[in-house]
Amino acid sequence: MPDVDDVQDGKDYHLGVPMQANAFFLKGSNSLDWGMKNRLARIFNPATGKTVMLAVDHGYFQGPTTGLERIDISIVPLVPYADALMITRGALRTSIPAEMSKPVVLRSSGGQSILKELSNELVAVDVADAVRLNASAMAVQVYIGGEHEHQSIGNLVKVVDAGNQHGIPTLAVTGVGKELARDAKYLGLATRICAEMGAHVVKTYFCEKHFARVAASCPVPLVIAGGKKLPELDALKMAYEAIDQGASGVDMGRNIFQCEAPIAMIQAVRAVVHDQEKPAKAYELYLSLKKDAARTGSPVTAVPNRS
Repeated sequence: MPDVDDVQDGKDYHLGVPMQANAFFLKGSNSLDWGMKNRLARIFNPATGKTVMLAVDHGYFQGPTTGLERIDISIVPLVPYADALMITRGALRTSIPAEMSKPVVLRSSGGQSILKELSNELVAVDVADAVRLNASAMAVQVYIGGEHEHQSIGNLVKVVDAGNQHGIPTLAVTGVGKELARDAKYLGLATRICAEMGAHVVKTYFCEKHFARVAASCPVPLVIAGGKKLPELDALKMAYEAIDQGASGVDMGRNIFQCEAPIAMIQAVRAVVHDQEKPAKAYELYLSLKKDAARTGSPVTAVPNRS
């Protein structure tokens, strides 16, 4: 126990200086407990309020898709440039060095494949394992309008309740079947339901018309999915428009790891998300970094400062 001899009275009470109670920087998150806020502040950069998440969880239903055949080779070099890594527990344990300091958004639903109905998922990770893996959030797919809509919402509720007990936020991912239109009306419905069910962050798609309404009507942060591989300039335009209309970040996978120069691309995306760089300028950055990497024969190694 501390030595009680020579105990001195405190003197720096700063009388007349009110106790600070600053609002948390993410919308819809001010009333959360300290642990929840701390984990969210790992995923989202407090200086910008934004995030560039790298999504590499596709294998949970697609198997070894292009660019993810060897996560230890293709993805590990990208990790330093991401704000967070969205991944399955199997890939995390087998392929990502434990020395990695980036926050993990742990894929926590699954149970189907591309050969079957995609909405037929279950809770695939116990919260105790998320704690063991030091997850900063758990991700659950929700299929509004899908064949198994009720079941997927139930999965979300279970993960939210379990995460709340341990201070781990839940990221709801809006899954859209081929038969459903990715328009503002549908995305507004899906994202709002996820937030109302307790999700702390929602991942959804960008739509050309009225995305600002989708973002405004969702009371928690939205991050947009990259979706299918696009030409690099088009992907940067999509990211810019989404951020400009209220998104709090991107969760890109194929539009980064399927590029010819993935490290150059993720840095260009960062410029758009965190620095409000215009797409044309960001694309110039991508081409410049790609050229430098080709000339030197190695990837650009400058790692972004998160301060």
